[in-house]
Amino acid sequence: MLGTVLLILLVLFLIGGLPIFPYSRKWGYGPGGVIGLLLVVVIVMMLMGVFR
Repeated sequence: MLGTVLLILLVLFLIGGLPIFPYSRKWGYGPGGVIGLLLVVVIVMMLMGVFR
C-alpha cells in the first residue's frame, strides 16, 4: 500500500515538475530528472518487495 501511494505521488510530482507548464519553464529539466530518478528507485524497490 505504501509503495503504491509513493508511486502515485512521484508520478504527480514528475508531471508537475516537467518544464511544459509556464511556472516551471525556467527550472529546466533538473527537477523532472531528480523526480524521475526517485520514481525509478521506488519502482525497483516495489519489484524487490521492500514495501510489503
